[in-house]
Amino acid sequence: MSPVSFSPASAPRRPSEIVPLRVAVVGTGGWGEQHARVFADRTDTVLCGVVGRDPERTAARAEAYGTTPYTDIDTMLETEHPDLVTVSLANEAHFAPTLHLIRRGVPLLVEKPLVFDLAQADTLLAEAAARNLFFAIDLNHRYAEPVQRLRRAIDDGDLGELVFATWRFGGEPNFGTSPHANLIETQVHGLDMLEHLCGPIVSVMAQMFDRTVPGTFTTLAVALKFMNGAVGTLLGSYDSSYAYPGAHHLEVNGTLGRGVVEDTVRRLVLSRPGDETSQVWEAGYFNDEARSFHSTFDRYVDALLAALRAGQEPPVHARAGRRALELADAIVRSAETGTRVATRPSSGPSQPAV
Repeated sequence: MSPVSFSPASAPRRPSEIVPLRVAVVGTGGWGEQHARVFADRTDTVLCGVVGRDPERTAARAEAYGTTPYTDIDTMLETEHPDLVTVSLANEAHFAPTLHLIRRGVPLLVEKPLVFDLAQADTLLAEAAARNLFFAIDLNHRYAEPVQRLRRAIDDGDLGELVFATWRFGGEPNFGTSPHANLIETQVHGLDMLEHLCGPIVSVMAQMFDRTVPGTFTTLAVALKFMNGAVGTLLGSYDSSYAYPGAHHLEVNGTLGRGVVEDTVRRLVLSRPGDETSQVWEAGYFNDEARSFHSTFDRYVDALLAALRAGQEPPVHARAGRRALELADAIVRSAETGTRVATRPSSGPSQPAV
């Protein structure tokens, strides 16, 4: 297996050698604060504005991060002329503001989930494509150090031919109006991650639990089939706690070895068949950045800004959000019909598998 080496912390802070990009944040919620923090703290960006619906809350957020508050998107755009706008709103409130910003021709980074409706996702993507617009989504789990090392091990052939993969993730609920918030809002990371590591999912078969909050599916279990022949499972729950040890578990097993990611950023364990010793990555004493979940967003922003400056496609295009929603839609239909549902990426709308 590839050697595990020390990963240094972020580069020393120094004045930007390039003209800083102007970035505005739409949204003043909890994760919206991470957007404000990232772009206010960097030396190659200027947080030029924060947009929110509540004037008092928006003013407080803007004051905390040394920027200007706005309660109207168009006023902010016409005043600040941002190079990038990020959108971090309530989960089911993404569509209208995102569509408005696309039609204004603004490069975008949007939070997951993209939307809750496939037709809305298609509208956003079509409108952005018609304008050749930079349109990124934040699926920051990809940038966790253990995940990146596991991806390299898979790409290098250290695990051999993939046989199965498991994703388990559960914690406190984040309810909205959708009965499938756990699947669409939270397990979007699992759907994206499993395809990121193992390739396209070609079928799903699901079971769902709604006894905690009748009519709302707080826990689900899904059996998966990948295009390469591997199989997998996804277990997602709102009936658990992020305080529990092992709230997140990701395992990829191949013919030559196994990789296990613990709690996204905590640990990566690489093992070989028949060998009772394992290779373990954990963040070192002076490498605190790599054990911080919030820092996965900082790492993603590094890659995103490099792509934006270079005129390239985003490192995680909003199409990945649409794909996760397509998989979620197939999972819902599988649970409702008690059938296995095909999810081939190029097949268009998913159909019951034969």
